[in-house]
Amino acid sequence: MDKLVITGGRPLVGRVKVSGAKNATLPLMCATLLSPGRHRLHNVPDLRDVRTMARLLATLGAKVEQKGDELSVDSAPSRGMEAPYELVKTMRASVLCLGPLVARHGRARVSLPGGCAIGARPIDQHLKGLEALGCKLDISGGYVEATAKRLKGADISLDLVTVTGTENLMMAASLAKGASVLRNAAREPEVVDLANALNAAGARIEGAGTATITIHGVDGLAALDHRVMPDRIEAGTYMVAAAITRGELTIADAPLEHLTAVVGKLKEAGVRFQPTPKGVIVSSRRAPKPVTIITGPYPGFPTDMQAQLMAFMCLSTGSSVIQETIFENRFMHVAELRRLGADVEITGSTALVKGARKLSGAPVMATDLRASACLVLAALAAHGETHISRVYHLDRGYERIDQKLTAAGAQVRREKE
Repeated sequence: MDKLVITGGRPLVGRVKVSGAKNATLPLMCATLLSPGRHRLHNVPDLRDVRTMARLLATLGAKVEQKGDELSVDSAPSRGMEAPYELVKTMRASVLCLGPLVARHGRARVSLPGGCAIGARPIDQHLKGLEALGCKLDISGGYVEATAKRLKGADISLDLVTVTGTENLMMAASLAKGASVLRNAAREPEVVDLANALNAAGARIEGAGTATITIHGVDGLAALDHRVMPDRIEAGTYMVAAAITRGELTIADAPLEHLTAVVGKLKEAGVRFQPTPKGVIVSSRRAPKPVTIITGPYPGFPTDMQAQLMAFMCLSTGSSVIQETIFENRFMHVAELRRLGADVEITGSTALVKGARKLSGAPVMATDLRASACLVLAALAAHGETHISRVYHLDRGYERIDQKLTAAGAQVRREKE
């Protein structure tokens, strides 16, 4: 198991390039199960989660090959219909194979994902939608078994906004007989990216990016050939990295159109932005002003940037308030930030962050993906040396982050624990 050792206090200066989005890549990989043929995805990041999804596709009979940022999937007739617990437990996005499998083959058996570190994250909305599309569901032994001769279009009102639920049902409905409507659908850019890829392959999806998505089912789809959108959360994380170290970074391929809420809060804190033809230059020269943040579904402030902004606010000139409305356990990084000298008080789903003059290096432990990024950011600004253990979380969602930061002037090294 690896750890990162970071010596803080160095302003980041230089250029970093944003990789393809993890949260767009994983559903696109599952979408290859909808049709036979050789699918091609471009701008795919080299991440632990991508490799896990490739293993899952392989268990279902697909042949997956990645060279650089190009990934090909040959989804010839599948040998299996089961997503085993051993893979689903390590990556909840594995449940996204449920809709495509039952839509194409009429049958799927997928492990229930269970809980995860940041909250329960049930799949009840996925199952409700599949039942409306005509699936017969049997839940036993920790697995969901779904069967249907052919899915039929339906009008589905989701009880809450769910990104993976929207994606799963959108994929399933693309091969259903007749039209389907998803109401209270997730509006995230990754949902739009998936819809664009499916439409290019022959699907008929309208309204992606709004709360109501209409899918006119088709008899079959061609192979996907799609370039994955840039990772907005990675871009946001590097924006904070530039600001928290009082440096200046040129962030190439930053999707500013998908980061309005994050950029707005960083500007409110005093961070400067200069858009360029291929990205943005982010800089800061002083301690940030305090801000109030309330997380919410897109286009609100993303829960996946909450921990990173908290690290930044730990060095603000006053007190900031951060309210988490998406996941019930997403303040686990607070205990580790306190080890670095942060002053954070938690009351229910709200954190009061009192700015400090400095943070100091210490041994800390990552608890989840975004908590890992939070600790890296805090360590970059802290005085002295910080050891961050369990960085396999970080490798799930940030491609070569240690190398990218080192190239921008950070003192980061990876060691075996």
